[in-house]
Amino acid sequence: MRRGGGRRFPKPSLAPSTAAEATPALDASVIRNLDSAFSRRDSDANSLCSSRPASTVGAILNFSDRATQVAALRVVNTFLAPAVTLRGPLPAARDIQAALRLLVDRLHLPRNDATFDDDLIQDLRLLGCPYKVTRSALKAPGTPHSWPVLLSVLHWLTLLCHSQGDDPDAPSGPSDDLLLYITQSYSHFLSGDDAAVETVDEEYASKARMTGEAYVATARALEKEAEELETQVNKLISGPSRREALESEKEAFNADIHKFDAVVNAWKTKFNEREQSLGDLEKELEAKVSDTQRAAAEIQDLLKQVDAQPVNVKDVDRMRREMQAIEDDIANAEKGKTALEDKVWELEAKLVTKLEELERHAEQCNQALKKLKPTVAFQYMIDSKGSSPAEMLGTGYKTVLKPALLAHAEENKRICLSNLENLNDLQKQLQGNAKVLEEERNNISSLQEKNDEIVARLNLLDREIINDDSRFTSEAAQMKDELEKKKNSLISAEKQADDFLKKSEKRLQDVTLKVEEETQAAAKELLELLDSMAEHKEFMETTIAQRRKDLYETADYIASVASKTVITQVPNPAES
Repeated sequence: MRRGGGRRFPKPSLAPSTAAEATPALDASVIRNLDSAFSRRDSDANSLCSSRPASTVGAILNFSDRATQVAALRVVNTFLAPAVTLRGPLPAARDIQAALRLLVDRLHLPRNDATFDDDLIQDLRLLGCPYKVTRSALKAPGTPHSWPVLLSVLHWLTLLCHSQGDDPDAPSGPSDDLLLYITQSYSHFLSGDDAAVETVDEEYASKARMTGEAYVATARALEKEAEELETQVNKLISGPSRREALESEKEAFNADIHKFDAVVNAWKTKFNEREQSLGDLEKELEAKVSDTQRAAAEIQDLLKQVDAQPVNVKDVDRMRREMQAIEDDIANAEKGKTALEDKVWELEAKLVTKLEELERHAEQCNQALKKLKPTVAFQYMIDSKGSSPAEMLGTGYKTVLKPALLAHAEENKRICLSNLENLNDLQKQLQGNAKVLEEERNNISSLQEKNDEIVARLNLLDREIINDDSRFTSEAAQMKDELEKKKNSLISAEKQADDFLKKSEKRLQDVTLKVEEETQAAAKELLELLDSMAEHKEFMETTIAQRRKDLYETADYIASVASKTVITQVPNPAES
């Protein structure tokens, strides 16, 4: 990487002694001065405004517009939070005064509470504020005619604080990192520390890549969020509204109510018909009973007449015939009575069946009413002893159920109205989300610009890496040549070693043969020596045995001679 047009200073260890004595080394004070020269920032508001025109702080906006006021107020509140919060559309006067004092303190301007208004007007004139504020507006800041002017001044002062760098929450931009990197790199370059330069380059390159990846990830996340918001908006727009769903549900409930009313009316009609038929059968039964009683009375009268009349054969025959006719009539009457009783039993069975069906339908109606959840608890109770529909069903469905259903309908209507209001609120929220989405798109565009800048820097670093690669390639070629030379020398050394090894092996073979011959000769001499030693051993054993034998014979001879001498020397006692 080429760093400047000047000649590079050599390292002190590599430079000759004369050059080291002639060229003074860079001390720490020079490096500190270099850092301060790169990182110096003007903190005085007067010098800032004198060296920078007012157009650089922000373009003149039309604060009479409602949307512009809301956006500017959001910027001011974001900067002043949590110390001061201005609540629109017309903030309180004390909050506006507190915001102005806080901004003046942030700009490090002299402030006197007694003459704050005059000092503020003078400071704004010196700073080159494009908005004119009057003393009357500062006296009554919360009025509708003075608030837009004061909001424009607050917004301009906030942008001035941003441009001055008085934003503790704002992240440091990539330009500061680049400036610090250039300062450190050139400091190490001027001091001749190549290792430190490479370390700084690698750190900045890795940091730049990580920053670029983070920006790309943030941009993708914002794009994904924007797509999700668009999907939600499309879903809310395309899907049925809450009001339509409630209206359809209301129509379904009304249809169920009409259906239940039709079922109840049908059963009322059936009940009336059955009651009429039952009344006719009861009347017929009463007529039959009266006929039976009248016939029994006539029979009694006839029996009395028979008892009162004189008896003769003809009368007896006639009476028998009449009795037979009466018995036949009685039998016929009994048969008719039995048939009527059978009809009564059939009617009672049908009536019981109809009552059971009526109770089952009443239970179904009760379950349907439970599903409707009326405010008043009501259930159909069938009275089997009633003689009319009103007595069997009761009058509660008129006095209790109908008012409850009407109240339920009113409640549904009220719920529909509240849902309509909620729909309006959701539409307002949707508009707010659309504005937020537009702001996010603007942020994405700014992030894309930063990303392009970082990509350009990365391309510059890539070009520098390519230059370093070419330099490293040339150095690698030189090292390769040196390795070839060393390889050739190693090959010659290997040849010499092979020759020496062959000669050594030949000499080893010769020495081995000579040693083997000497070993065989020594072994032969050893065997001869062993044979001679064995012969000498046998000779010595024979000699020793002979000498031992002679010794024993000599000892025996000496012993015998000694005994003879003693005998000759001892005197005989007889002779004495």
